[in-house]
Amino acid sequence: MDNACAAGIPEADEQVTAEYSFRLSPYLRGLLRDRPADDPLSRQFIPDRRELEAGLHESPDPIGDESFSPVRGIVHRYPDRVLLKVTHLCPVYCRFCFRRDMVGSNGMALHPEEIDAMLDYVARQPQIWEAILTGGDPLSLSGRRLGEILRRLSSIEHLEILRIHSRVPIVDPAAVNESRLAALRQDKPLYFVVHVNHADELTEPVVGALRAIAETGAVMLSQTVLLKGVNDDVAVLERLLRRLVRLKVRPYYLHHPDLARGTAHFRVPIEVGQELVRSLRGKVSGLCQPTYVLDIPGGHGKVPVGPAYIGDRTDGGLREVADHRGHWHCYPE
Repeated sequence: MDNACAAGIPEADEQVTAEYSFRLSPYLRGLLRDRPADDPLSRQFIPDRRELEAGLHESPDPIGDESFSPVRGIVHRYPDRVLLKVTHLCPVYCRFCFRRDMVGSNGMALHPEEIDAMLDYVARQPQIWEAILTGGDPLSLSGRRLGEILRRLSSIEHLEILRIHSRVPIVDPAAVNESRLAALRQDKPLYFVVHVNHADELTEPVVGALRAIAETGAVMLSQTVLLKGVNDDVAVLERLLRRLVRLKVRPYYLHHPDLARGTAHFRVPIEVGQELVRSLRGKVSGLCQPTYVLDIPGGHGKVPVGPAYIGDRTDGGLREVADHRGHWHCYPE
């Protein structure tokens, strides 16, 4: 556990850190220095005693990874794509993480032969079109190891798309070094999805890391988790999404928080998220519109849960359609 107090940030609660991993990169320690506990960035990374309060419906595996794991480290929920949890380590541990019971000190390292078994599984499944590297954080691996995994995946003929989900460029931008950048230069299309929740995370070092990744030829996307007290405000989301698009990072998903243990204080009602998304529809370009999604507990998959714009038919056979203000209009079909 890092010495948070020495870094000039609130002291981490030992009971919380005994239950869930706590780690800060040197970069993040500097960024959080002297920020109050209720700051949008502090809330994401500094342990909170409310994490010890497990809700009735919260689970160590809230989206049902284990139910769809034919090989250790693989999650194969949809026929044409597969998740490869290539590491259980991250440079920091987000306090709302849906895999908090499976990463860090709660996770088990994968042996080389288990990585081999994961890659062999992908090679034996001709319906798999896309491989998604996740974890932990794939960029916690060395550039050599990451490059080896990506090259082996690229050599699988039926696999057409590679994707990486990572928080590293945001929380440890110096780790986006030439070795890891070289690993991203693959013959097959590679999509890089960066996890970012607030515009204050997009500092000068982070912008440099994102631009370096884009220069490898990777297509840049973003995913954001809707978090109470962090970004549950339309102006905050608007600022983040506009900034991302200016950086040539296309907003992809806005996630409703999963039912991970001890994370209830981060969740807002779905109706609040829907209203935020509706407001964004009238405020920002379509390029700035992520899809608001919820992962159904038990492994039933991810579904859009944005506001509904299509209503019932009128007595005259017209379709009711809502605009971004929530006003209804008639559309002749």
